[in-house]
Amino acid sequence: MNLEKQLKENFGFDSFREGQKQIIEQVLAGQDTLAILPTGAGKSICYQLPALLLDGITVVISPLISLMKDQVDQLEAAGVAATFLNSTVDAEEVWSRMQDVAAGRTKLLFVAPERFDLASFNDFIYQLPIKLIAIDEAHCISQWGHDFRPSYLAFAERLENLPQKPTVLALTATATERVAADIEQLLNIPKGNAVKTGFLRENLHFEVVKNADKRPWLRNYLKSREESDTGIIYCSTRKEVEELADWLNHHNFTARRYHAGLSEAERAQNQEDFLYDNCQIMVVTNAFGMGINKSNVRYVIHYSTPADIESYYQEAGRAGRDGLESDAILLWALNDLRIRNFLIEQSEGDEAHKEQAYEKLRQMQAYANTETCLQRFILRYFGDEGKDCGKCSNCTDNRVLTDISIEAQKVMSCVIRMGERFGKTAVAGVLAGSTNKNLANWHFEKLSTYGIMKGMSQKAIGSLIDFLTSEGFLNVTAGKYPLLSVSNAGKRVLKGEVKVERRETMVRAKPKLDVPDDFNMDLFETLRKLRLEIARLVKLPPFMIFSDASLQDMTHLMPTSEEEFLEVSGVGPQKLEKYGAQFLKAITAFKDGQ
Repeated sequence: MNLEKQLKENFGFDSFREGQKQIIEQVLAGQDTLAILPTGAGKSICYQLPALLLDGITVVISPLISLMKDQVDQLEAAGVAATFLNSTVDAEEVWSRMQDVAAGRTKLLFVAPERFDLASFNDFIYQLPIKLIAIDEAHCISQWGHDFRPSYLAFAERLENLPQKPTVLALTATATERVAADIEQLLNIPKGNAVKTGFLRENLHFEVVKNADKRPWLRNYLKSREESDTGIIYCSTRKEVEELADWLNHHNFTARRYHAGLSEAERAQNQEDFLYDNCQIMVVTNAFGMGINKSNVRYVIHYSTPADIESYYQEAGRAGRDGLESDAILLWALNDLRIRNFLIEQSEGDEAHKEQAYEKLRQMQAYANTETCLQRFILRYFGDEGKDCGKCSNCTDNRVLTDISIEAQKVMSCVIRMGERFGKTAVAGVLAGSTNKNLANWHFEKLSTYGIMKGMSQKAIGSLIDFLTSEGFLNVTAGKYPLLSVSNAGKRVLKGEVKVERRETMVRAKPKLDVPDDFNMDLFETLRKLRLEIARLVKLPPFMIFSDASLQDMTHLMPTSEEEFLEVSGVGPQKLEKYGAQFLKAITAFKDGQ
């Protein structure tokens, strides 16, 4: 079977992305598979193409209602028969859709794992010729994952009882080695059947902005973008979402809000406005995390610090799903850390889960304070390795490196003299010579390190401690009250065997994103407006007509015939038939007018 031909005919792509073909071949061979691909790497193709090629039904377990609808709309736009069953569908429509599935008129069925709790659904599903079960966001099955859902674990147990014994494909973008092992064990996937392509997102420009006045910074950033660029801004609380969305609209940016406290109708309408390019900005909590499949998001800004790197990378990965250059920016402030600690303490988890949450938050803090490559830091967190990306805010930082070995030795000496039994605040206080009565009770003024960094503020010393922690010179214990100790690398610094360097404080210019030399902005805008007109006419989000990457490819190739139009990335026979004539007419008119 020529899989490349099937890919082009059904989805318009000339070749597979890394890992896709291997995953599809394993699935078609009946091998249970774990697929770990970064967000935007094309996980959905790995079950959509096999669904078309297999004789029976493919059931897709998906965590969010909104995401199901997006995927089904996108499949139908490509001419693929698909449907979903969830709480938004009334009983009569559910029965009708089930009849279509049973008759083979629908090949792909999307459901939430909770649907398997219904006896009527189990009776129905047990009768179907199910060949493949695809489990999207499979990290939800693991208690060590950042978004554990008991419903996924319950579904895994029910999977054992399915009489058809279908092939299982588990897919995720954010699985540490521990989570991946958990998924394999719970779904009985052989270790050799995991396909992991790495977590690298080459088109994303990562940036950490520390201690900025957030609103002025955001206003300047948004003004620097193209007016048509769309983006997502993540906040940690509903109140922050409300206030920021109001502020943005007051300053003439078209923003919508999204959080769990809104009615289902408002959430759906706001998301639809974003998908259809009726607004440029979504201000959201993590309730929006997995519920968006929009390919042309040009930036994701974390206005508040997320709880862990898994969440951050998945949410940041909503940018640039079409492969074009996009921004992933974290606005870091110490107060965000206090809010996150409060949220952990107020959570309903037991002490073990709280301890795990504190550890994940410390890794997030280390990311914000590292001066090494940001993309590489994330890769290492997931057990991956890679080179410096050369484009993140750390890689492009042209500030001068300063030798801070003596300052580092002072900090580590103080940690040791305090018995390695205290945290950052206490250590910073002793180094600054604080007269805080809690410190006085310990008689730290008698230590030789007391006050030896009086020339620095406690805040600056705390920042230095964060840096030494992120670079691995200091260790931090787990739990609510983390204690500092000196690592083996730190001991080498104390002995003078290793030098510690840090970049001096200086404001730097934001690097410009790469744009291909043959990119024609005027033609791109012409095609973008045509796409919007068609999208509104056929009631589909514009990116489902053609992605920004496809429009950019059109500006490069400038096709004037159907044969040439088929050479455009993302164009297959279905989209040629539906939209080809209108786009070819627009391109020809543009060329004639030049």
